[in-house]
Amino acid sequence: MPRKKKIVVKIGSSLLANSENLTLRYAFISGLISDLAQLQKDGYDIILTSSGSVALGLNMIGKRPEDAGILDKQAAAACGQPLLMNAYRQIASEHNMDVAQMLVTAEDMEVRRRFLNIKNTMTRLFESGVMPIINENDSVATHDLRVGDNDRLSAKVAQMVEADLLVILTSVDGLFDRDPSDVDAEFIHEVEDVSTHLESTTGISELGSGGMLTKMQAANMAQHAGVETLIANGIIERPISSLLNDERRYTRCLVTDKTASPLHVWLSNRLQVSGTLVVTNSVAANIAAGECGVRRQDVVSLQGDFTKGDVLHVYDEDGKEVARGLTNFSSEETMLMARHADTPVEKVIGYKTRSDIIGAENILVLADNHLQIDAPDEDQKYVMPV
Repeated sequence: MPRKKKIVVKIGSSLLANSENLTLRYAFISGLISDLAQLQKDGYDIILTSSGSVALGLNMIGKRPEDAGILDKQAAAACGQPLLMNAYRQIASEHNMDVAQMLVTAEDMEVRRRFLNIKNTMTRLFESGVMPIINENDSVATHDLRVGDNDRLSAKVAQMVEADLLVILTSVDGLFDRDPSDVDAEFIHEVEDVSTHLESTTGISELGSGGMLTKMQAANMAQHAGVETLIANGIIERPISSLLNDERRYTRCLVTDKTASPLHVWLSNRLQVSGTLVVTNSVAANIAAGECGVRRQDVVSLQGDFTKGDVLHVYDEDGKEVARGLTNFSSEETMLMARHADTPVEKVIGYKTRSDIIGAENILVLADNHLQIDAPDEDQKYVMPV
């Protein structure tokens, strides 16, 4: 049996909720689900990544988007998520389509075991012809632990299911070389290296947590996972199939020439930072050349409360991120081992094991077109004593 093509569709809050009265835009949802139901009948597996729960729940707690704090948004998400899913279920049933809700957090996507569990659940839903509808679990997410936007979440999902296409629907036609309100702004039809366009993508929507910047960040993540991205306006009639049939304009973000292994793709696409290591510039150069991992003697400083198996971000002494890799030790063990680099490992941490903090086989050297994460402030680091 031939493999079904997979499409991940991301819908923003500005398309789902009226900005004035914060109510559902049923016409848009109806047109979207009608289109997705037909694509499903045509043989596609569809995953819908949907924002909207916070915007739709604000009325219940008496808040507006501009003055809602984190606790207000958590409460609003709890109120708005049932409204959103009820609308999806009712409209989907009119098209004989079954849908399922999956709420995730950043930690679910960053911990490898949970990541694979979510993937297995979606695979089982596909086998039953059920369309997963995924959203960040905003009612329990905090400022420090939230995915931050459903654009990047959709890219993680596309990576997870090895999708053929990521479609991000928004309130503009796609990417422009500057603010589209500028009369001289030029539309960009195709992008090879997304990282070169990030400076022109500033500003956020009134209802959403992201703007074109987060959409391009998502496209960059998708590029490295071998997934093409289309960014387009969220029209009511046939919003997805009209793109597949080239009936209207959109921005296409191409995939990179070489796709890394699933592990390295997962390492490169991070939504949050578990911990960081700073190594000497000479060691950083060797890592960048693919010659080694990170030994305990190499650590200049560390930051974060991490456990074995977490992904650490590796920086040189100038603050440039050079690599990301799976740690073999917790933050406490790493600190002890780095402080006592000349003492046998078993005497420092109580058991005998290999002493590499990150093994060379579990490290990804960042390329120029990977999106780097800024190094933590100096006062957030634990600096090793001389």
